[in-house]
Amino acid sequence: MDLRNKIDIQYAKEYILLGVCAVLVLMFSAIAPGQFLNKGNLGTMARQIPELGLLSLAMMPVFLTGGTNLSNVATASLSGIVTAMVMSGLYGAGMGPGVSVFLALLAGLGVALLCGLFIGFGVAWMGVAAMLFTLATMTLFKGISMNLTQGAAVSGFPSGYYQFSRASLLGIPALMWLFGLTVLFMTLLMGHTAWGRCVYMIGCNPTVSEYSGIRVKHVLLKVYLLSAVMSFLAAVVMTSRYNSAKVDYGSSYLLQSLTACVLGGMDIKGGKGTVIGVVLAVVTLQVISSGMNVLGINRFFTDVTTGGILILALALNFFGERIRDNKIKK
Repeated sequence: MDLRNKIDIQYAKEYILLGVCAVLVLMFSAIAPGQFLNKGNLGTMARQIPELGLLSLAMMPVFLTGGTNLSNVATASLSGIVTAMVMSGLYGAGMGPGVSVFLALLAGLGVALLCGLFIGFGVAWMGVAAMLFTLATMTLFKGISMNLTQGAAVSGFPSGYYQFSRASLLGIPALMWLFGLTVLFMTLLMGHTAWGRCVYMIGCNPTVSEYSGIRVKHVLLKVYLLSAVMSFLAAVVMTSRYNSAKVDYGSSYLLQSLTACVLGGMDIKGGKGTVIGVVLAVVTLQVISSGMNVLGINRFFTDVTTGGILILALALNFFGERIRDNKIKK
């Protein structure tokens, strides 16, 4: 088998997803001509994709290890609220806008890393199942956020912070540049470094990885720290876009980030999946959401659609594995 055929097989799911996304774009463009592909709608999509995209990238490395991070949105919410409180407090006290933003971002990043460290310790060193432990930490982080804000929105930022979400370079929103650089970083990290290969190996077989000399616990801890950093970047995007921070911002993204990973070709058992697959899934989900919005379909139906897509993706993966297993047996 030559190199080209190997690449085609490796990225088969990505090619299919790219085709599905293209068909959806053409379909919505035909149904709503002049509305779906106009400058305003495309600009809105470009500013919404980074939120879900970053939270999906926060989920991806955990998925590769065979785990699930149900607290990625809660981590983003808590770190965003701390960022907002420090920023508004310092700026309101008369500190310069640049220093206020810088110190606030450091505080938010510190909180996100503490969240990732706590989750990593529970999963890697205590040995608690990732789904159960992150479900518990999701509740914990949400409770802390609620007590900090009493359910209210935190605002009062320097104007430059909000303008970041409205800025653009070469006609492309700054938020998309941030997301694009993050995608490039994750692609290089997961696909072209020894550490990235270790993550894949742990997802395939953690026991064999341990005997191969991989420090599984340390790798898992770094995976959750990386996930926390991605969640923090999502928090920066959301607080900048909304010019405030609140507990329930991005609450719908938990299901959507899970869907993006599964739809993007990741195996829930671990060891399989690519960054480009997740990105294509995020874009596809955004196309569906924006298309439904243009057509005037109730926005609450989005969760129904997302849940249906997740079930369909899981079913296709299940039957695909059964077919491959039967071929191997024969």
